[in-house]
Amino acid sequence: MTPARGGHLATKGTGMTQRLPTDRTSAFAAAADRMLGEHPGDEQGRMLHAPGLKAGGRFYGFASADELVVKLPADRVAELIAGGSGEPCSPRPGRPMREWVTIPDPDEEACLAYLREARAFVAGS
Repeated sequence: MTPARGGHLATKGTGMTQRLPTDRTSAFAAAADRMLGEHPGDEQGRMLHAPGLKAGGRFYGFASADELVVKLPADRVAELIAGGSGEPCSPRPGRPMREWVTIPDPDEEACLAYLREARAFVAGS
């Protein structure tokens, strides 16, 4: 994913762009570019209409407005929520997605750290 002209996010290989609403979404785009540099076999895709990353065909993170959403072990998700760093990922109210946590307003370095953790979990390494 790379920022295109006019404040849009180019979604590699799809011919689609998504409007970048804030600097935090561009933080995800920058962290995603770094992840793809570290793991060239990973792919970009769309999850819940948002730009995301996947390894081995399995999504491990995506951006949604000012939030990062990552897949982590259930105990880690509970830890982040209990500690106030995360919120349940509930695209349908009252029905949180198992093993997914929403990280509100992360900067690029936080995005990168959470994406690395999520990728390790999904890839099984």
